Amino acid sequence: MKNNGFMKYLFIGIILAVVLNFVTLPYYVTRPGDAQELRPLVNVEGGFQDEGRFLLTTVKMGKANVFTYSLAKLSDYQNIFPINQIRNENETDEEYSYRQLHMMESSKETAIKVAYEKAGKPVELLSRGVYVFSVKEGLAADGKLIIGDRITQIDGVKTTTAEKLMDIINSKNIGDEIDISYDRDDKEESVKITLGEHPEDPNKAGIGISLLTDYDIQMDPPITINTAQIGGPSAGLMFSLEIYNQLVEEDVAKGYQIAGTGAINENGEVLRIGGIAQKIVAADNAGVDIFFAPNEKGSENSNYQEALIAAEDIKTKMKVIPIDTFDDAIDYLEKLQPKSK
Repeated sequence: MKNNGFMKYLFIGIILAVVLNFVTLPYYVTRPGDAQELRPLVNVEGGFQDEGRFLLTTVKMGKANVFTYSLAKLSDYQNIFPINQIRNENETDEEYSYRQLHMMESSKETAIKVAYEKAGKPVELLSRGVYVFSVKEGLAADGKLIIGDRITQIDGVKTTTAEKLMDIINSKNIGDEIDISYDRDDKEESVKITLGEHPEDPNKAGIGISLLTDYDIQMDPPITINTAQIGGPSAGLMFSLEIYNQLVEEDVAKGYQIAGTGAINENGEVLRIGGIAQKIVAADNAGVDIFFAPNEKGSENSNYQEALIAAEDIKTKMKVIPIDTFDDAIDYLEKLQPKSK
């Protein structure tokens, strides 16, 4: 009888564990991901192949359940975020994935431009307008624009970049009406929108959308980059370095395993990203020699400073190098002695 009772409670416990595993909480959990070699993902036609390796680092993220939430509470390198800190308000999982993948596409295009220009190769980045990445409920654009619309003009003025579009909005007043031309499902459309208050500044006009510039890039030699389901802009610096390494004859990495992180803009500036401590762990686990971290011009709480703390905590032998620009990374590598065999 006692054995039957034990089996009964064991069965109930197993069922409860299975149920709790599928019940998600209103949080995301992030943890160290992988350090992935970029050479298999990047192919410059006729490009050079060298001994050194550039790697991108990732952070794994998933919706929390009781078990993953509890484990994250006990871990130094797992973080818990409320859903509204990861996804925009009322944004679905599909919309979030769409936004992340388009940010990666934009990051790749910028990385190509920076690397080709540095290598002295022909490249041209052409803007095709600005993508709508989110629409805030209750604000001016709600019900008029949707995620994926590509805005091409405001009041007849071309919006070639997200910055140009916001400059136009910032020149307007609350209550002004603007005429927006946009592409949706390959059809040209237009809509009039009355500007309301900016969600973060009630004295400033706002439209209630987030944006990303849609680029078309032309280069020689041709290049293919396969990022599959990698999302977000944080691999920009490392893509630039891998592309540049294939464009020039010398082994830029000089035989080292080099990882890093940081978004990159058209001017080659390396920008702050999230999850750098977890990326330090991922790089260390992969046996990386050198890690490039955004320095943010020496800011007290820069990614670089966060990376140093994590590196010291896990007692890694990996060198962590502060980087403000793509040129900083190249300058460091040019002065680096080749790795002894």
